[in-house]
Amino acid sequence: MSVPGPEAFPDASTAPAPVPPGPPAAAPVRCPNCRTENAPDRTLCIRCALLLDPGPPPEARLPWWRRILRGRRRQAPVAGSRPRRRLWRRPRLALPIVLIVVACGVWFALPHLSGWLGLAKDETGTPEAVPPARFRASSRAPGHPAGAAFDGFNNRYWAPAAAGPESGVGQYVECDFEQPVRVLKLVVFAGTSTKMDEFLTQARPARITVLLTSADGGETSKEIRVKDQPGQQTFDLRGSEVVRARLTTTSTHGAGPDRRMAVAEVEFFGRRS
Repeated sequence: MSVPGPEAFPDASTAPAPVPPGPPAAAPVRCPNCRTENAPDRTLCIRCALLLDPGPPPEARLPWWRRILRGRRRQAPVAGSRPRRRLWRRPRLALPIVLIVVACGVWFALPHLSGWLGLAKDETGTPEAVPPARFRASSRAPGHPAGAAFDGFNNRYWAPAAAGPESGVGQYVECDFEQPVRVLKLVVFAGTSTKMDEFLTQARPARITVLLTSADGGETSKEIRVKDQPGQQTFDLRGSEVVRARLTTTSTHGAGPDRRMAVAEVEFFGRRS
């Protein structure tokens, strides 16, 4: 009986080691534009040169109110460096305090809001005529009552009773409004008419003191200078809640022995309260 030789039992150490399976082949990258398949290691498409992997989309910007509430992100210190010590820290209560201050300002401004809106309307809008309801004068010449100065006609006029060099000086015409008004403009037609030949036949006011009385009893006074010319003359005149107006002549043009001071028309413009 023969014994098998060593060649019949091959040494396991001499057998080739099994080869481990390699990683699976990467799938080709399909171009999102032309749908061409590209090698996985390519950056640009082989056909249309489009960027194959644009990366993640940019982060959307947060709304302003969320950025304020979130605050600023603190940057992490670089490795090996000592973080800087912050000498001042922004208080977390800054925003609530600012909101409280703004709310208080709005609250205290509410009572004055209507006045501010009225002032803005006066500056931008066109004033309307606010005719008075009742008239009177310190004196009147026959046929020339106080109402003739407020009737809307320029060929009728108010004149005081006395004639002479001092005619009209210290004399006044006064009117009342049916309801309080905001006065913005005053229009005066001096003399007896807008026609020059008739205008020069009587004396004309040179200076007039206008006194406005409000509903609460307050008074506003302004002196206006009237040019010695026929026609309309407009003056800025401001008064709130006006219920009465008095126009007193303090000096005249063209006074003479047989002349009376004449006022053809007085008109008020503003807003009805």
